[in-house]
Amino acid sequence: MNTVRLTTAQALVRFLANQYSERDGQEQRLIPGVWGIFGHGNVAGIGQALLQAAVTQEADLPYYLARNEQGMVHASVAYAKMRDRLATFACTASTGPGSTNMITGAALATTNRLPVLLLPSDMFATRAADPVLQQLEDTRGGDVTVNDAFRAVSKYFDRISRPEQLIPAALAAMRVLTDPVETGAVTLALPQDVQAEAYDWPIDFFRRRVWHVGRPVPEPAAVERAARLLRTARKPLIVAGGGTVYSGAETALRAFAEATGIPVADTHAGKGAVPWDHPYAVGGIGSTGSYAANELAREADVVLGIGTRYSDFTTASHTVFGNPDVTFVNLNVARLDAVKHSAEPLVADARLGIQALAGALTDWEVDQAYRDRTRQLIARTRQIEEECFHRGHGPLPAQTEILGALNDVLDDRAVVINAAGSMPGDLQQLWRARDPKAYHVEYAYSCMGYEVAAGVGAKMADPSHEVVVLVGDGSYLMMAQEIVTMVSEGLKVIIVLVQNHGFASIGALSESLGSQRFGTKYRYRDRDSGQLDGGILPVDLAANASSLGADVLHAATVEEFRSAMEKAKAATRTTVVHVEADLYGPNPPGHGWWDVPVSETSALDSTRTAYETYAAQKQSQRHYL
Repeated sequence: MNTVRLTTAQALVRFLANQYSERDGQEQRLIPGVWGIFGHGNVAGIGQALLQAAVTQEADLPYYLARNEQGMVHASVAYAKMRDRLATFACTASTGPGSTNMITGAALATTNRLPVLLLPSDMFATRAADPVLQQLEDTRGGDVTVNDAFRAVSKYFDRISRPEQLIPAALAAMRVLTDPVETGAVTLALPQDVQAEAYDWPIDFFRRRVWHVGRPVPEPAAVERAARLLRTARKPLIVAGGGTVYSGAETALRAFAEATGIPVADTHAGKGAVPWDHPYAVGGIGSTGSYAANELAREADVVLGIGTRYSDFTTASHTVFGNPDVTFVNLNVARLDAVKHSAEPLVADARLGIQALAGALTDWEVDQAYRDRTRQLIARTRQIEEECFHRGHGPLPAQTEILGALNDVLDDRAVVINAAGSMPGDLQQLWRARDPKAYHVEYAYSCMGYEVAAGVGAKMADPSHEVVVLVGDGSYLMMAQEIVTMVSEGLKVIIVLVQNHGFASIGALSESLGSQRFGTKYRYRDRDSGQLDGGILPVDLAANASSLGADVLHAATVEEFRSAMEKAKAATRTTVVHVEADLYGPNPPGHGWWDVPVSETSALDSTRTAYETYAAQKQSQRHYL
């Protein structure tokens, strides 16, 4: 057998450079590069291997320097989302805190079912110098390290304690990364001594490999059962989730809705699958859903879920589907999701499944009265949106007015990124997406700090898109370091930094639950009350962004914001548009519920009142059996 002598790290770099994914005849690099921060544990292993690859050109695997380990995972996940899960990055980190900083990113990736390859450095496999710097000593076992914390949030985990173990582990890692059902964070823990240990590797290990991402075909009998159930519907509703977008099923879904007359609601991950102004697009569904979508959901007798996992926000904590006789048909590549809510499952690729259902329902459509009902509800929803966009609020603008202006100034291909705070709820009702990539809201994990780092990955995935990061001061303060990465990589990203001096979303939630916005404002501690309810802190986030290398524009009004956005669009560098908004809203009207338990007993009148409301709302919650 022909072999080549390399270190484990050198072998891994050469292997990763030769991995490709393919779907529908289109090939692309599965791992186009490596994000990393070097330190004790990987600087002489993976670091040396990447340097050697660059100098000798023995492997094409570019290195990108991040400023925070969690941030580089977020950037990789955002890249994977933009590439429909067909490509992602590897992320290398140093031993100990560098590696465990990636755990939150791993949780986000796995929760969102987006691929990322994590390469945390680990302790010495030989244990010759135990305990080394940053080593966890566990009395229960000598083989336990901090990297074991990745197991719970990874779809695949392995520790490479001998060089030759890399061969089956690396192949298994690629299998999981390219599996549309099982994908998520894949973790290969690399002891620092093993990274630098040499081995005679079989040449075939480094051959060009293409991982084919198939489209599971729906079973004819399952299509027939699903179609039979849909034919009984008088008020059907489609819920389009992220699987619709990852499958590239947008055209098929629009044609299906037009042929059958079934209205299409969407989740955060599915927004844009049907353009917002399509005659059968009724907007976001669930806890922060639109008026039209939630009204139709309450009446629906058959719900066709496509590529959705039915999170509590989608179902309004099991209250939005109000028809006591409602039944479900779930088209999903994952059986886990296909059988939820006692559904008639159709386990298949979303695009192929929609096409099969369309073929089985060629002579069926909803009646005209239901089409008219859908049109009326959409018209009322548009009125609500316009009211939110043009409130004339002051002296500080409402966040909804800022979003209205942003809707106007951005084109259809601009990518808007958000994850946490009050914005996801406002965006689900108000954002008018016409392109499936235009709405990039991470709401499976809703991770504060995702936004800026995700802007890096989204822009790298497709530089032709204008990328706009929407971030509040709370998320910005969690993780803004990757602005430096944007600047160093020459990426032009617009960051809309909305300053309201607190947590608007959680503050409003706290108030509704009787907790009086406790601990949700950025304030001095008051000497008399002992609470954080003093004056506003003199924090200048615009100056901070400027210090990180971004150009900064200021806006005090909605019109100034429009003008600043036009300048930011014309810019060639990363530009931050700083605008202040009212912490107290007002936000869009609520059309759904979210189950957040309230203290059952309390000394506070506000909490007791909130519990009464909670107990009443809880009565409409149900299992879909």
